[in-house]
Amino acid sequence: MNIRPITTEADYDWALAEVEQYFDNEPAPGTPEADRFNVLSALIENYEGRHWAIEAPDPIEALRFRMEQAGYTQADLARLLGSRSRASEVLARKRGLTMEQAYKLFSEWKIPAEVLIRPYHLT
Repeated sequence: MNIRPITTEADYDWALAEVEQYFDNEPAPGTPEADRFNVLSALIENYEGRHWAIEAPDPIEALRFRMEQAGYTQADLARLLGSRSRASEVLARKRGLTMEQAYKLFSEWKIPAEVLIRPYHLT
């Protein structure tokens, strides 16, 4: 299995070119080609995570994204949080989310809990 560590941009480009061939001709599970694809993919993912890590959004950005994605309105958020003023204050970053509110957003709107409990700045 011709595989090497990905330590440079050239190694990364090589690995991408190698794995690309499997996109059009997917190897059968359990074959040496499938193993090679899996190892190369893991190496690529690791390299990308070290060099181009994407930081999770802050809770309010995630909340706004989920609302847009699902078609939720501020009125929907108010029903979930218990009041219109609370929803407005949270969206305006004037009041932080409580753990109870974060749990409701996680359980009912499926926003990841690890995003909702991240610290963020209030105005």
